Amino acid sequence: MNITIIAAGQAKSGPLFQIWSDYSKRLRWKLTLHEIDARKSKNTEEKILEKYKEGVPLIVMDERGKELSSVDFSKRLQKIQLQGQNEVQFIIGAAEGLSDNVRKKADYVISFGKQTWPHMLVRVMLLEQIYRAQQILAGHPYHKE
Repeated sequence: MNITIIAAGQAKSGPLFQIWSDYSKRLRWKLTLHEIDARKSKNTEEKILEKYKEGVPLIVMDERGKELSSVDFSKRLQKIQLQGQNEVQFIIGAAEGLSDNVRKKADYVISFGKQTWPHMLVRVMLLEQIYRAQQILAGHPYHKE
């Protein structure tokens, strides 16, 4: 499966960058990250949408989205695969969130809960869940349930 993450902000160094690097190395699925420098652009959302590919399933990360267990998240990715898609894209917005315009483009809108998370942390949390989904679908014991 090919995973594309389109995210506001740029990770340079530090603990979150190290965790991201670790999970991206573990992932067998192809991973592409498009970073949009939100500090240098007034049109962050516009730049995010420039990277969005029509026809490829889109999952938007938004606090108003549906909360899923790790197993349900993996089933969502499996459903995409079973529909003949080998690619999925995720969007993570900047601190101000995403507009209805972006959410309407999404096939799924999911949330990591009602709490507000820094977008760089959401990036790491999302990658860990993608890795966990890969392991669940492969029958690997990484996920203990």
